[in-house]
Amino acid sequence: MFQAQSHLYNHTFNFISSMSLKCAVQLRIPDVIHDHKRPMTLLELASALQIHPSKMTCLYRLMRVLVHSGIFGETLVKGLSPFVAIMLDPALVSPWHFLGDWLQGNNHDDCRDKLNNSFEATHGVNIWDYGRKNPEFGNTFNRAMAGDSQLMNLIIKDYKETFEGINSLVDVGGGTGAMARIISDVCPGLKCTVLDLPHVVASLPESENVKFVGGDMFESIPSADAVLLKLLFHGWSDEDCVKVLRKCKEAIAGKNEERGKVMIMDIVIGKTEDDDAQTTATKLFCDMLMMTVGPGRERTEKEWEKLFLEAGFRRYKITPMFELRSLIEVFP
Repeated sequence: MFQAQSHLYNHTFNFISSMSLKCAVQLRIPDVIHDHKRPMTLLELASALQIHPSKMTCLYRLMRVLVHSGIFGETLVKGLSPFVAIMLDPALVSPWHFLGDWLQGNNHDDCRDKLNNSFEATHGVNIWDYGRKNPEFGNTFNRAMAGDSQLMNLIIKDYKETFEGINSLVDVGGGTGAMARIISDVCPGLKCTVLDLPHVVASLPESENVKFVGGDMFESIPSADAVLLKLLFHGWSDEDCVKVLRKCKEAIAGKNEERGKVMIMDIVIGKTEDDDAQTTATKLFCDMLMMTVGPGRERTEKEWEKLFLEAGFRRYKITPMFELRSLIEVFP
């Protein structure tokens, strides 16, 4: 019973780890330590953060829990700070308090858009409209996605052969073009087009190999040898995913089967037998997040396969990339 109590307490207090991490990001602790360029004492850290001496023990206690959690046991990637900030923003945290109410609600007969998920039930609008109405939230969200793309720079060169034979590529929902620029650097001859909503790509600087197009992926996707979708499908329902996949198929129509393909970088639940408990838990947490903020979900291989077949594709190949992500190549 005491072990069960301790286990329950641990899960109940897990939010303290997350909020301690958010506090570290707000204080810019990772940046300060990184810029110091050598081991840093607590006194030096307090001085750099302008922490009053009366709160020194509080800073020590904050750092103690962060070190114990492994946050500062290894290098904390600076580019992930916006991700931490957006995921722990009150706008994304508050819907969790009402998830039970939303689940019990008899909303199918109501059909009001705001009841599609817990986020809409809390805020009255979907997450995209919320971002447009709250620019600071929207900008942080975009920086978080760009920071995630920057991490791909560490591994994309290992998948260079995936882009062999491809002369043109469309990055659907590519935001500010971080991923497209990384691919362009690794594959200099590859012409990349970033498709996103007009207000997202407006006035973004282009280069010889990276261009931007404002549009709607549900209406049309520019023609190319390959279409790339990174962390996009998990935010949409199966029905919408099939619609987009069909537009992708149209975009690569006329390309030979050895070259024309759709490339998806996303989570596949249960794909890798080597997934440890933490990786599996993170994938399941991501699935719960998708359920809370929108109509999407993280999918198993069978669920992905169902989408591909329904959209008219014949075959696919899944290659685990790292911890959470897999590369899924889909062929017409």
